[in-house]
Amino acid sequence: MEKVSIKSWALDDRPREKMLLKGKESLSDAELIAILIGSGNREESAVDLAKRILRYVNNNLNKLTKLSIEELMQFKGIGNVKAITIVTALEFGKRRQFEDKQVLSKITSSSEVMSIMSPVLYDLDHEEFWVLYLNNANKVISKQQVSKGGLTATLVDVRIIFKKAMELNSVGIILCHNHPSGKLKPSKADIELTNKVKMASSTLDIKLLDHLIISEKTYFSFADEGIL
Repeated sequence: MEKVSIKSWALDDRPREKMLLKGKESLSDAELIAILIGSGNREESAVDLAKRILRYVNNNLNKLTKLSIEELMQFKGIGNVKAITIVTALEFGKRRQFEDKQVLSKITSSSEVMSIMSPVLYDLDHEEFWVLYLNNANKVISKQQVSKGGLTATLVDVRIIFKKAMELNSVGIILCHNHPSGKLKPSKADIELTNKVKMASSTLDIKLLDHLIISEKTYFSFADEGIL
């Protein structure tokens, strides 16, 4: 079958032209991906290829963000350049979402912490540990990744947490990490670390406000559960 390029389509079917004429909101997810990859393969157009990729992840963009460059390259017509382009675009979207979620004047509940940190942690296949640093108005003044680990654990240096807190003149901290397994029950190591940070926070007069374990759709809050 002869390769069908975007340029040969009717004007209304061309994603780039459609965006110019009707705006970015008029484009489907497949059309947006088609713009990123530019062309398809000998059997399918860029949009058809994009649709096939989306079908692979059940049209779930969250699942699409989890695909690696190597996994994307398994699709005929997707080389390393196109795969990198897709991953880059999705990462930009993720970071923009993260920035948007941070526009909170004050943290008043664990759900607001979840709103800020979920875009960062929910889709990772490894464990990461982050700290939110707050001022005396409970406003987030900084976020810091303090550790990055394997599939089941990450080592955290408590001194690093409080060194940054002192530099920022932070009066409160919130610990956050993910469980790639999706299980939210705190491990023995999670509980021991929380207690260690709590003891140090008391000595330094920097309040440990909460510790959240985050999965894709929900979270576990030490404060909400009354075990902080």
